[in-house]
Amino acid sequence: MRGCTDVEALVGLLAPGGSDAALEETVGALAELCGDNTRCQDSIRECGGVAALVGFLAPGGSAAVQKQAAAALAHLCSESVENKDSTRECGGVAALVGLLAPGGSAAVHAQAAAALANLCRNNVRNQDSVRECGGAAALVALLAPGGAEAVRDQAAGTLRQLCFENTKNKDCVRWCGGIAALLGLLAPGGSAAVHEQAAAALCILCSDNAQNRDIVRECGGLAALVGLLAPGGTDAVRERAAGALVNLCSSNARNRDSVRKCGGVAALVTLLAPGGSAGVQARAATAPVNLCWYNAQHQDSVRECGGIAALVVLLAPGGSPAVQARAAAALGKLCSSNTRNLDSVRVCGGVAVLVGLLTPDGSSDLHRYVAGALAHLTSEGEQGRDAVRACGGTAALEHVLACPSSAAAHEQAAAVLRNLERVRVDQL
Repeated sequence: MRGCTDVEALVGLLAPGGSDAALEETVGALAELCGDNTRCQDSIRECGGVAALVGFLAPGGSAAVQKQAAAALAHLCSESVENKDSTRECGGVAALVGLLAPGGSAAVHAQAAAALANLCRNNVRNQDSVRECGGAAALVALLAPGGAEAVRDQAAGTLRQLCFENTKNKDCVRWCGGIAALLGLLAPGGSAAVHEQAAAALCILCSDNAQNRDIVRECGGLAALVGLLAPGGTDAVRERAAGALVNLCSSNARNRDSVRKCGGVAALVTLLAPGGSAGVQARAATAPVNLCWYNAQHQDSVRECGGIAALVVLLAPGGSPAVQARAAAALGKLCSSNTRNLDSVRVCGGVAVLVGLLTPDGSSDLHRYVAGALAHLTSEGEQGRDAVRACGGTAALEHVLACPSSAAAHEQAAAVLRNLERVRVDQL
């Protein structure tokens, strides 16, 4: 095993003219050195290693050397902002996109896509550069049926990084036919790894993008994603599919209706069952917030599928605070102007559980969403207000106001206390 002291010597061996076998070994050694070692990564850049590695990506070179050079660049750019920028400035983005051309080896395609994923992660300039070099279209082409599974898996993962919080890239992928191609990866019988990456990419593509949400529905993608929620799938796939459905239903009434009609509400409620992974439960608990936005039919559907009881169970002490906060937020949305759901929460024992979460050491988010749910529960009908009072809710809410929580949590707690001060009409 070589140490960082060997970096300068190894970079010096990268001069053109050496045999492919020797170059492959040298580049492979650099790739090994810079994996998870920031000091060696910095040393390689400072010795001119980034430019040298980019030089081996040129067309006509040895596929084995190109694969190792792309692997080294993937390691170098995994976290380092300086290395990401240096690779772009040396022409590395264009060179890596060039390796995605049809006719190349699957191993080179997969490794080049992996390097581009790391280059694009949290780096807007590199995301834009990949698009400008034609990288979006090249990655979409790698999703075509018949391609190697590892290549399709990595290409989908790279599209996810390419489009993260980048509107232009989301639009570009849509124009390139990327949404239909990603949906093609969700077909039954595909590998869990490919399903996971495709669903994750769709989740990003549909975040804050109305046109992409519509395209997914029009291509039959909602039913495909609901299908991934079925029992027997991996937690990772179900979590990604649920996340994609959450984004698809945001500010889109037609998608909400479509998800309900294809059995998505029942499938999402099933994910709330005790014993599931916290990640899956958190995603599924978020879904009612978007699904039930000002829609009584959807609110009723969640209740009829057992969703209210399931959400109350997620609030139990000792659970994940993140899951509890999302479950509380969902209950609040389900109870908005819905008397039957308000009664269901009360009958399920949800009032006492919600009040029990207003502890002094609770997070600001948890306080905010719990108080928000209680605000809905106490807004209509004296039964809800009586239930909160009987559980010690007044004192718990006053503690929230007294602790250094967020302004949003204080506002919601104050709203509940105002509701609790109401007097029955028959007592006037």
